[in-house]
Amino acid sequence: MNTNQQAVLVPPSDLIGAEQDIRGLKPLMEIPGEWTWLWWTLLLIAALIGLAYYIRYRRAHQVKSPPLKPRIPPHIRAREKLKEALRFIGHPKKFCTLTSDPIRTYLEERFDLRAPERTTEEFLDELKYSERLNATQKERMKDFLSLCDLVKFAKFEPTQTELQHLHQSAMNFVDEMELTTLTQPGHLNLEKLTVDKAS
Repeated sequence: MNTNQQAVLVPPSDLIGAEQDIRGLKPLMEIPGEWTWLWWTLLLIAALIGLAYYIRYRRAHQVKSPPLKPRIPPHIRAREKLKEALRFIGHPKKFCTLTSDPIRTYLEERFDLRAPERTTEEFLDELKYSERLNATQKERMKDFLSLCDLVKFAKFEPTQTELQHLHQSAMNFVDEMELTTLTQPGHLNLEKLTVDKAS
């Protein structure tokens, strides 16, 4: 059957008002899983373990400061250096350097006299005006340093007996200066207190 008629489609009556009643899409609804709390718990535990390892690593690789060494008093350090100098008594120039340097350092540390930084002449000029040493001590210091300079700079060749006498005068100077300081009124012997506290 052939027909030349056009077909007319009629929409159902329940869809006619639906175009005016269209609303937006509702947001997606999240459906909680049974294992979500487990994942969050595992993540928290992993973070705590990582933090613990980090703290432990930092403590293990932390730069530790060396323990403080007790300060050795100047007179003891000077005596030790003078004893070490005796090994070089066969080499007068080196021996005189190793004998005069501890005395100069001792004078600086003990009496605040700038001996190591100055020439012998400069130091002796300063020493003239200092009240830290008496006239006899100043004269002995002048003789001691002058003899050391003769050996070091003028190529004077002293005998071994003279070098031993030079060494002994340096040791006596340190001992005498400490004895003088310890017997002054109002002096507090800190070494004795330290030894007494340790006992």
